[in-house]
Amino acid sequence: MNRRRFVETLAALGVLPGAASIAGAAEPAPRLKNIGIQLYSVRRELARDFEGTLARVAGIGYKEVEFAGYFDRPPKEVKAILDRYRLAAPSVHVPIEVAQEDWAGALAAANVIGHRYVVVPWLPPESRRTLDDFKRLAAEFNRLGEESRRAGLRFAYHNHDFEFAPLNGRLPYDVLLAETDPSNVALELDLFWITKGGQEPLKYFASYPGRFEMVHVKDSSGPPEHRQVNVGQGTIDFGRILGRRQQAGIRHLFVEHDDPADSLAFARASYDYLARLRLGPDLAR
Repeated sequence: MNRRRFVETLAALGVLPGAASIAGAAEPAPRLKNIGIQLYSVRRELARDFEGTLARVAGIGYKEVEFAGYFDRPPKEVKAILDRYRLAAPSVHVPIEVAQEDWAGALAAANVIGHRYVVVPWLPPESRRTLDDFKRLAAEFNRLGEESRRAGLRFAYHNHDFEFAPLNGRLPYDVLLAETDPSNVALELDLFWITKGGQEPLKYFASYPGRFEMVHVKDSSGPPEHRQVNVGQGTIDFGRILGRRQQAGIRHLFVEHDDPADSLAFARASYDYLARLRLGPDLAR
């Protein structure tokens, strides 16, 4: 019996750890590496103890964070704290009002802290009543994106569910995708909100490959309530969705819960789930 036949025999008997790989069988499904958290989830803790909360987030195992405000800390101080706990902050949420009034200041702060993305996370109702409003917003996003690119940064937009409510027979989200320049505008897809909006993330990954450079990993209890729950305790199939990360273009992912009962318990449970998660096949491979 030659060595290969010997290894295959032991593998079939299940007595040789790792033999499946040696014998040419399928490798185990991959796991996620850098798991991030949107710090809006722990905003109350940050307000009470900014540095201590970032230390606890790092202690859970998170490698990346996404900011939603700096809690009156100057950019250099924020950067120093991140370095102290070996955290990267690839992204920040910037309100549309700040984008319209002091975009240069937001970009300057982002460069000091080390962000790669600046994200508009929400649109006030009065700005998004019609499809023409969304076309106007797309033009504004293109402008903000061009200015971001000149500053060495990348502009992105984060959705809720209102973008998936039809207006005159079209989905506003589709208008934003069609009217924005991919070289200037990336999308941060919130997996909870698109699910609540009745749409399928994988359909968008296939139709617009490479456009979704970040995602929010936020879980749902399912219809009709669609309560937010700890990641892994709801109905969204993250293994299947994140398995298509290369097709989608995903570079960063951030867990989030808008209003958890216990923010740090949510952060730990969600991290533990994602660290164990086996991913489905990626069509882009």
